[in-house]
Amino acid sequence: MNEKPILGITMGDPSGIGPEISVKALSLEKIYELCRPVIIGDAGVMEKTIREVIKRDDISVRPVSSVKECLFKRGTIDVYDLRNVELEKLKIGKVDAMSGEAAFTSVKKAIELALAGDIDATVTNPLNKEALNLAGHHYAGHTEIYADLTGAKDYSMMLAEENLRVVHVSTHVSLRTACDRVKKDRVLKVIELAHNTCESLGIREPRVAVAGLNPHAGENGLFGSEEIDEIMPAIEAAREKGIKAEGPVPPDTVFAKAQGGLYDIVVAMYHDQGHIPLKVLGFQYDKSSGKWTAVKGVNITLGLPIIRSSVDHGTAFDNAWKGAANELSLISAIEYGVMLAKHKRK
Repeated sequence: MNEKPILGITMGDPSGIGPEISVKALSLEKIYELCRPVIIGDAGVMEKTIREVIKRDDISVRPVSSVKECLFKRGTIDVYDLRNVELEKLKIGKVDAMSGEAAFTSVKKAIELALAGDIDATVTNPLNKEALNLAGHHYAGHTEIYADLTGAKDYSMMLAEENLRVVHVSTHVSLRTACDRVKKDRVLKVIELAHNTCESLGIREPRVAVAGLNPHAGENGLFGSEEIDEIMPAIEAAREKGIKAEGPVPPDTVFAKAQGGLYDIVVAMYHDQGHIPLKVLGFQYDKSSGKWTAVKGVNITLGLPIIRSSVDHGTAFDNAWKGAANELSLISAIEYGVMLAKHKRK
């Protein structure tokens, strides 16, 4: 019980920034103070990253074929070697089927190891959805892969940055479809997931804000009836279960209130409603350099039988293999993975 949790960190799409930020994060002493990390992917890619991108001679790669072989020692990155990349065919910064396949098989192996109990939590680096589909895996993203391979039925995406946490009723669907998915049962399930996750993070009696779908939360039916017909009944049902749910709160003010400490988590009705405020908070773009100076935030999939936290950014092909990628989001994802793993052990 006192041992640090084992975290399986997927390499991500090897054509992107996943390998680089993995090396940068695992070069830090504090990561090994928190957990026992192992990269799941291709050892050759990780070695090439250290040699050509990071350019450090104090870090090495140790390929392993089982978690039991890992040393978990700073300076030696354990890589569960899937040998899933042909280095001479690797296309840097481009959408490629081989890289999409490598990203998928890394995720699949991480899920298998977690389900078998060989690792305590999974942390995912970014994959490219187009490359994933080119490889023949027709998923909208990580969330859907995890749900399918674990058999999860009721799941949702949570984003977190600082003290702002947002969980979504729907994610990777069209806006028209997202509106159709705002139904009482689904909203209630997401409220419950939000409540339970806050408790797993050590928040007692969490305050759950439920955003409206329409402007001004519908203005009593003037701008739409979803708040009256679907969202409010879900909130009332949640309250009957002892959950401190409030709303529907107008979506143009709910995130500012949560950031100010009024709520512990916000239930957003669709993808961009929740993503935009989180990325305004965590992402910083510098016009003069044309680069992101900070890319922070964590993506967590709720409702799974295993733990999955992730970076909240993409593969950044335009910045891949240049040595300038930012590892802050991955560090935060590792920290969240550790918190959730420790709570699950209790």
